[in-house]
Amino acid sequence: MTLDPRRQRLWTAMGLGPVWQARTPSTAHAAADEPRADRIARLEWDALVAEVAQCRACPLGETRRQAVFGVGHRHAEWMLVGEAPGAEEDARGEPFVGQAGKLLDNMLASIGLTRAGATPQSVFIANVLKCRPPGNRNPEPAEVARCEPFLRRQVELVEPKLVLVMGRFAAQALLGTDASIASLRGQVHRIDVAGRRVPVVVTYHPAYLLRNLADKAKSWADLCFARDVHARAAAG
Repeated sequence: MTLDPRRQRLWTAMGLGPVWQARTPSTAHAAADEPRADRIARLEWDALVAEVAQCRACPLGETRRQAVFGVGHRHAEWMLVGEAPGAEEDARGEPFVGQAGKLLDNMLASIGLTRAGATPQSVFIANVLKCRPPGNRNPEPAEVARCEPFLRRQVELVEPKLVLVMGRFAAQALLGTDASIASLRGQVHRIDVAGRRVPVVVTYHPAYLLRNLADKAKSWADLCFARDVHARAAAG
């Protein structure tokens, strides 16, 4: 298929195009998504929230209880990106709740951050997918492709100084790679956001840490690393 050159440049800069474009189910769907993606790219916050809430662009819109847009400070310096809503998130409409959410809140508090309020310490949290996949299965490429304009627009609107990506799938989707978490940790990746190269740090998903307690120390190291990266980005 032939993509609009401007959109091709944006997707490539964000590391999204080569992976997600190739896995789009058909050229007809891809072509139909172009006007939709352009329209989403112009939406401001309230309109974007409404668009996500009514989205039926993939079958997940029919099986979810509610869309999970995101939560937190809309001009946060830190943006956290997870994978997809689970059952509790689907029920409450908020990302990272339940035991994984409590662990995330503790992780944030350990470096002086919070999901509450609108202060310099407040973060914004979103997922790659806005709807829960049935049975908490892994998201499918076509689902990711349809949700991608929402996440891209959220990042553009927040304009974070740092993106912290949590979980293998989220890291692979956002960075356009099949690499493992182990190989992505401990280094600074970058995505283009409105002409700025925003640093991205990868760590484990809190739900994974609940099942693999030994890796909590690695996650703590990732948080300290992200804090240092953010401090350099804020100073620069």
